Amino acid sequence: MFEFKVIASDERARAGLLKTPHGSVETPVFMPVGTQGTVKAMTPKLLEEVGAQIILGNTYHLYLRPGTEVIEEAGGLHPFISWNRPILTDSGGYQVFSLAQGRYGDRKAKVKVREDGVEFRDHLAGDLHLFTPERVVKIQESLGSDIIMPLDECVEYPIDREYAKVALDRTIRWLGRSLRAKSREDQVLFPIVQGAFFKELRLESALRTLEFEAFGYAIGGLSVGEPKDIMYDMTEVVSEVLPWDRPRYLMGVGKPEDIIEAVQRGIDMFDCVIPTRTARTGTLYTWQGEINIRKERFKKDFSPLDESCSCYTCKNFSRAYLRHLFVAEEITSYILNTIHNLSFYLQLMRKIRESIRTGRFKEFKKESLERIKRKL
Repeated sequence: MFEFKVIASDERARAGLLKTPHGSVETPVFMPVGTQGTVKAMTPKLLEEVGAQIILGNTYHLYLRPGTEVIEEAGGLHPFISWNRPILTDSGGYQVFSLAQGRYGDRKAKVKVREDGVEFRDHLAGDLHLFTPERVVKIQESLGSDIIMPLDECVEYPIDREYAKVALDRTIRWLGRSLRAKSREDQVLFPIVQGAFFKELRLESALRTLEFEAFGYAIGGLSVGEPKDIMYDMTEVVSEVLPWDRPRYLMGVGKPEDIIEAVQRGIDMFDCVIPTRTARTGTLYTWQGEINIRKERFKKDFSPLDESCSCYTCKNFSRAYLRHLFVAEEITSYILNTIHNLSFYLQLMRKIRESIRTGRFKEFKKESLERIKRKL
C-alpha cells in the first residue's frame, strides 16, 4: 500500500514520489496543518484548489474533541472531514508538553512524565488524562490516518544534556512499545529522532532509531525556539545517516527559508502553522518579500498582492481591499489571506521539486532567498 521512490536528486536535495492508500504525494511536500480536523479558514475544496496533496491532523486535539469514538463511528477521519487525500496525524506529544501547561482558574496544569506514559490535564477543561505509547497508537488507528506518529518526549530549548539523554532513552523505549501496539497494515508509523540540541545525542538517537525497521523517519524537537543555525546543524546530522530510500519528515518546520535550507539537507516532508497563523495576523508571503497588509501605505494600493501569483486572492483582489478587510476584522480577510499564503507555500514546493529535477536547486535557493526574506 505504501511506496517511496527518489525520482531525482541534486546533491542531497531529493525529489520523490510517496504512494499511500489515499493517493500519491510528490516530495518535497508541505502539509497544511488541520489540527482539529480542519485547516483554519479553509474548506477541503479550497485546499484542493490551492494544490494541497496531504494534510496533518493532531491526535491530542481530536482526542479531546470531538472524541475518538465520534470519528470512529463516522468511519474515520477521511470521511468525517470529507478529505479523500492522504492524512498524517501527529501523536500529540508536543501539544501535551506545551498546551497542557496553561491555567484553569486557580489550578496550574501539570505534566507528569512517567515510564508508562504522560499524565496531563487538558487545556480545555483541566481534566486528567494519560497518554501511553500504546494508547496513542490505538487512537490514531481509530482515526484511520495514513501516516501515524509515536508518542515521544519533546524537550524545550535550552535543555541540559543530562535530561536530553533521559528523554532520548525514553523516546526509544516508547518507540518499541508503539511498534508492538500497531496492528493496522494500511498505516505506516514514522519513528521520531530526538536528542535535543546536542550533535552526539542526535546521532545516537538516529542510529538507535534505525534499529527499528520503518517505512519513513521523522526528526522532532526542533523549531522550538533554538537559533536557526542549531536547527540546520541538527537536521544535517540526522539526515546524513537516515536511509536514502526512505522519506524524511522534519516536524513543525517552518518559514520558507527554513524549508529551502532543510531541502538542501535532504528533507522530504514539512508541516507548520506559520502560513495559516500569519495569514490571520496580516503577514503575507510573496515572491518579492514579506508583506504586512496592515500598513497604512497599502490603503490605496490597488495592485495585486503578488503579480507572479495566480491564486484566487491575487487574481481578484487588490492590496487595498485586503487591507480594508483586515482592518475591518472581516472573516473574509482570514480566508483570502490563508488562500494566498498556502498557495505561496505550495507553489514554493513545486518550484523546489522542479529545480531539483532540472539540477538547478542551488541557483533556485540563491535567487529565492534574496527575494522572499525581504520585508516590504
